[in-house]
Amino acid sequence: MYRWELVQAVTGQRVFGIVRSAGPQEAVAAAEAMLDAGLNAVEVALTTPRALTAVARLAEQRPDALIGAGTVLDEAAARAAVEAGARFLVSPHLNPGVIRTGHRYGVPVFPGAATPTEIVRALEEGADAVKLFPASAVTPSWLQAVRAAIPQLPAIPTGGVTIDDAPGWIAAGAIACGMGSALTSGGAQAAERRVTTLLTRLAQASSPA
Repeated sequence: MYRWELVQAVTGQRVFGIVRSAGPQEAVAAAEAMLDAGLNAVEVALTTPRALTAVARLAEQRPDALIGAGTVLDEAAARAAVEAGARFLVSPHLNPGVIRTGHRYGVPVFPGAATPTEIVRALEEGADAVKLFPASAVTPSWLQAVRAAIPQLPAIPTGGVTIDDAPGWIAAGAIACGMGSALTSGGAQAAERRVTTLLTRLAQASSPA
């Protein structure tokens, strides 16, 4: 896929899963639970010990899934994640080198931002979308106000997004939400129920024109 096609695929369901675990085995199990429940895209946070082992294993075992790497802090981590099979990169901050590295290898990058100034800088540096982080510090109405001034913003609220408020973020103009423990806590069966419920709610949500 081209980079723009990957962005569309990762955000097509308006949500992607986030895995942050104690080790690669737990990360793979959590990611597979979300994929089996119906999600198409899952990010493995690099704060997970030996996270790239999990990325590589998932990329090999689930070739039809979109496996990404999160908490990508620098160019070395970005390159390693791409080599392990990551098809998108997510950062909690803005590092232009991470964006350049991802783009060099055809991989979209979603850097983090928390203010309009940071958002505009991320867009100027070529961000494919902007991770609003932490989303729990603001509200959907804040995003709506920001998009009134920056309507070209492809926003992905992440960090504290719940099943109940995710549709509100989409209605406010977000292209997708990143969600972790809100989906995975309670085991595979609970994850399946939550993902099914969430996808139904997000399909009914509508963002402003």
